[in-house]
Amino acid sequence: MNRRRPLSALSLTAAILTLTGCAAPQLAATGAAPPVIEHIHGIAPDPRGENYLVATHGGIFTLTSEGAVSGPIGGHDFDAMGFTVHGDVLFASGHPGTQTPPNLGAPNLGIIRSDDYGESWSPIALNGTTDFHTLTAAPDGTLFGIASDSVDVLISADNGDTWSTGAALSAADLAATDNGVYAAAEEGLLLSTDNGATFTPVPDAPLLYTLDAQPDGTLAGIGTDSALWVQQPDGTWESLERLQGAAQAFTALAEDRFLVVDDRGIVEITPDTTTVLAPAR
Repeated sequence: MNRRRPLSALSLTAAILTLTGCAAPQLAATGAAPPVIEHIHGIAPDPRGENYLVATHGGIFTLTSEGAVSGPIGGHDFDAMGFTVHGDVLFASGHPGTQTPPNLGAPNLGIIRSDDYGESWSPIALNGTTDFHTLTAAPDGTLFGIASDSVDVLISADNGDTWSTGAALSAADLAATDNGVYAAAEEGLLLSTDNGATFTPVPDAPLLYTLDAQPDGTLAGIGTDSALWVQQPDGTWESLERLQGAAQAFTALAEDRFLVVDDRGIVEITPDTTTVLAPAR
């Protein structure tokens, strides 16, 4: 295993500021007059098949496995700062765009939901008051998030309708598995086994600022050393490769198969190959 020494908490703070700011690479979308997508905040597999959903400053776009980008889906131009998918349901948060219906909330969207893969959206909770920069769904559908104006972990067990407050922590990202909810925090990787009420350190983990769960429940993420780290079934960690620049978005597609947005654009990484699906402009 190629283990690297974690960087300081100060380095993680700088990484958090980079991750939550609007500094992602720009990608050209397909079409007669191709729009440009920029400020990528999240990326996830499309529940309908082989494509991917890309949450950006100007809406949610579709990326095919061949690298073609189109959108925004449904013409919705809201700034999707927080984004997650559970089953066939999309959840998002952020800020309205110029064409966003007023009922979704302003100046903050709170939690909005789509049951038709992004074609239409409904307001769910906290609309107009809260902007989630971190949002993730557990296997059982429990939602966990952190709002931009708070350090408290927020929890919803009813599809986002109501929210309770958990632990306060400085975290850049969250990921949930059957074992609990994990946080990529300044003090290291943390685990909560009581639904976000308290967190304890995970021993020997690298210092991460993006985080996601693989299908088998192990974790993967980008470290403050700019490396992609993958947790093994025995709990140890392996470094696959170094990124080019900071990761703006990250997701685990399958076991040992990942998508990352860095200075190259949207990149698919496996232990054996690295493929730029959509290059940065």
